Amino acid sequence: MAANPKIKTAFGGCPHDCPDTCAMVFDIEDGKVTGVRGNKEHPMTRGGLCVKLKDYEKRHYHQDRVLTPLRRTGPKGSKKFEKISWDEALNEITNNWKQIIEEYGPQAIVPYSYLGHQGLVHGLNGADAFFARMGATVTERTFCGEGSCTAWLSTVGPTAGVDPESYIHSKYIVIWACNSVSTNLHHWAIVQDAKQKGAKVVVIDSYASRTAKQADWHIAPKPGTDGALAMAIINSIIEQDLVDKDYAENYTVGFEELAERAKERTPEWAEKITGIKAEDIRTLARELATVQPAAIRIGVALERHFGGGQTIRAVTCIPALTGAWRHVGGGITQFPVWEHPYKFDVICRPDLIPEGTRVINALQIGRALTGETHTEVPIKSFMCWNANPVTQAPETEKIVKGLMRDDLFTVSAEHFISDTASYADIVLPASMGAEMEDIILSWGHLYLTYNAKSVDSPGEAIPNAEIFRRLAERMGYDDDQFKWTDTECLENYVDWDSPACEGIDLNYLRENGFARLNVGTKDNRVPHKEGNFPTPSGKCEIKLEGATNFVAGPFRQMYDAYQPGEPIDVLPDYVPPRESAETSPELAKKYPLNIVSPKSHGFLNSCYANMDHKIKGQGEQFVLINEIDAKSRGINSGDKIRVFNDRGSFEGDAKVTDDVNAGLVVATLGYWRQLNNGTVNCISSAEFVNMGHAPTFSDNLVQVESTN
Repeated sequence: MAANPKIKTAFGGCPHDCPDTCAMVFDIEDGKVTGVRGNKEHPMTRGGLCVKLKDYEKRHYHQDRVLTPLRRTGPKGSKKFEKISWDEALNEITNNWKQIIEEYGPQAIVPYSYLGHQGLVHGLNGADAFFARMGATVTERTFCGEGSCTAWLSTVGPTAGVDPESYIHSKYIVIWACNSVSTNLHHWAIVQDAKQKGAKVVVIDSYASRTAKQADWHIAPKPGTDGALAMAIINSIIEQDLVDKDYAENYTVGFEELAERAKERTPEWAEKITGIKAEDIRTLARELATVQPAAIRIGVALERHFGGGQTIRAVTCIPALTGAWRHVGGGITQFPVWEHPYKFDVICRPDLIPEGTRVINALQIGRALTGETHTEVPIKSFMCWNANPVTQAPETEKIVKGLMRDDLFTVSAEHFISDTASYADIVLPASMGAEMEDIILSWGHLYLTYNAKSVDSPGEAIPNAEIFRRLAERMGYDDDQFKWTDTECLENYVDWDSPACEGIDLNYLRENGFARLNVGTKDNRVPHKEGNFPTPSGKCEIKLEGATNFVAGPFRQMYDAYQPGEPIDVLPDYVPPRESAETSPELAKKYPLNIVSPKSHGFLNSCYANMDHKIKGQGEQFVLINEIDAKSRGINSGDKIRVFNDRGSFEGDAKVTDDVNAGLVVATLGYWRQLNNGTVNCISSAEFVNMGHAPTFSDNLVQVESTN
C-alpha cells in the first residue's frame, strides 16, 4: 500500500509488446496517475520495471497527447487538424464507410492493428469481431514471431515449452537471437540467478548486444545463417554419439530421416557459411547434449530471414535429440502463450466473416495501398489502431505513397500524432493503460495479468473497445457482442472453466492483480518428459508429411481461408537468405553490407520515440559499423551517415565499433520518421520468410556513405 493516505493504488499490467508483461501498481491521487511501480509480489517480474515503463505516468499526461477527435484540415502528412466532436467524427467515419460499402463492397475497407496495446479487450484482436461483421478485408498481422509460430506449432504443437521461471534449474542456457537485457529483462534476471548457481550462459547473436556482452560465450554467426549452425549442431550431436536414443526413438517422428539429411551438414560445412569455427560448433553441440538440464530461449529475430521457419524447426528439434525435455529446466521456450486459455474464436468471431473475403498482409500494406497487389477490389478506407506502420512496417516509401492518396479515407485511433496518424483524415483519441480494464495477453510467462481501470481518461479519450462499440451502433450492428462492457468481454474472452484456470476467476484477478496458471510450477514442470506433445502423433514431429505453410489463427483474425498453402519441406534444413553475397552476388556488388535492425533499448517498438527524455536515454538514431567498413568509406564515429538501397534510405550517427563484424551494420528500430531523416524500415523488404508470412527484417543488403 502507498505510504501517503491520499494515494490510492490499483493493479496494472504493462500493455506493451514485450514477453515479460510486468505486473504493476498504479499510484492514484486526485483522480490522476502519479506513479507506476512494479508489483513486488509477482514471482517472475518481482517488482522490476524496464526503462520504458519506469515513468509510465508521464506518457499518460504528455503535452502532445491527442485528447479530442480531430479532422484533417491541411494536406495529408502536414499534421494540420481541427478539433471536432465525437458525434461529428463518428458520423463522418460511418457515412464514408457506408458510401464505400455501397459502391465498392466492404472489402474496400482495411483494418490494421498490432501490439501497441496487447490486452484481450483493447489489443490486437479487439476489433476483429466488428470488422468481421462488416465483411471488411481480413488483415494478416505477421510483424513478429509468426514464422516462429508456424514452425513451433508444426514441430511440438501449442505447448508453452520450458517455463521461463524453470530456467533457475538449468545448467546450460542458450539465448538464441534474443537481446534479453533490452527485450526480456525479467527472464534475464532468472538466467542471471541460474548463472550464479553455476549455469553456463551462451548467447547466439550476429552482433555483440547488451546480452551477448554479459554471456559466458558469445557466438556470432553471419546474419541469416543460424539454420546452418543448427543443422551442424544436429550433425555433431549425432556424430559424437550424444543422442538420447531412447527419447529420439520413442518421442520423435522422423529422427532417422533427419540423421540422414544431417550427414552432409558438418561443422566444416557450416563454418564456411556461418563464420563460426567447426571446433566451436562441436563444443557447443557436446555441451548442449551433456550438460543437463539444458534450455534454449529463442527470440523472434531468429526467423527474420528467408529461411527463418526452417531454422526454427531445426533448433526446436535439438532438445528432443538430447533428451533435455526429461528435466525441469530442460527443453526450449518460444511463446508460453500457447497454454493460456484465451477464447480467440469468441474474440475474433471468424464465423461472421463472409465466405471469399480476401486477406491482405500487414507487412505488404504499402504494396496494397499503391495498387501493386490486391487490385480486384480497390482499397478505399484504412483504419489503424495499436500500430504505426509508417515507422514499423517495411517498404516505408510505398506506405507513405499509399497514405497520401486523396481517394483513401484514413482513420487512426491514437495517443499521439504518430508517423501514421499524420496522414489520417480523422484521428480518434484512445485511452492508455491505467484508463481501461483489461487482461494483458502475456506471451512470455505463465501468468494472467490484470489491469484495472484506475482513472478516467483525460479530455475525451476513450478505450479502443468503446470506440468500436460506438462505431458498431452507428453502423447498425446490433449483435450482443458489440454491446458487451469491458468486464463482460473479459468474462467471455477467457475459458474460466479450463483446468489451467482452476481456482481463478475475474474477481480473483481483481483482488490479486495476477494469477499463475495451473500448468505445473517452476520446480516441477516437465511437460514433455515422456513426449506428450500436443501434436497429432503426441511426439516431436521432426518429419512433416504433406504439411503446407500457414499463419496461426490469432494473427489473421482466426480466418482459415486463403492460407499461404505452399508445401513445407518434409525435414528441417538450412535455407540461405535472399539478400547475401552468396545468393545475390550482383546485388551485393551494389549493396555489400548486411543490416540487422533489433528493437531499441529505450523504446517499445515506436512507443516513447516522441518523448524527449526517452530519446535522450536511447540516443539519436545510430548505426553500428565495423572499423574496416568505416575506414574504407572515410567514416568516423559521430559522422552523419546515410544507409540506403533501392527501396529507400535513412540517416543516423555512425558508431565505429568491434561490436559488429565487418560486412554488417546494426541500426535499432522505433525512431519516428517525422523526427528523423528516414527510418530503418525504409530499406527493409516486404518479402516473406519461408514460413508463416513472417518479415525478413534481417535479410536486406545496404550501402553506407558519409553525408558530412
